[in-house]
Amino acid sequence: MMIEVLKSKIHCATVTEANLNYMGSITIDEDLLDAANMIEGEKVQIVDNNNGERFETYIIKGKRGSGCICLNGAAARKVQVGDVVIIMSYALMDFEEAKTFKPSLVFPDTVTNKLV
Repeated sequence: MMIEVLKSKIHCATVTEANLNYMGSITIDEDLLDAANMIEGEKVQIVDNNNGERFETYIIKGKRGSGCICLNGAAARKVQVGDVVIIMSYALMDFEEAKTFKPSLVFPDTVTNKLV
């Protein structure tokens, strides 16, 4: 049996930009992507702690060291700059493998989005 489990999480990052005039996605600082074991194009779920919104999009690699968390396109309507979000990705795996799997968890500084 295959089940879907949490693979990666960037916990409590601050939205730095919201760009409505873009084709959709979330731009994430490459340092955060590396630390969270996430890649460009990967599907992610976004949870906004400020307003309760939950939605899915895909990742665009942002400039390394920039602290960028930018929601693009329609997703820009679901957040405000300064909102705190949780970014999660999931993986399908065998039930037995899932019992011992450990997700990559990243807790960036909530002001700068830099790794601490």
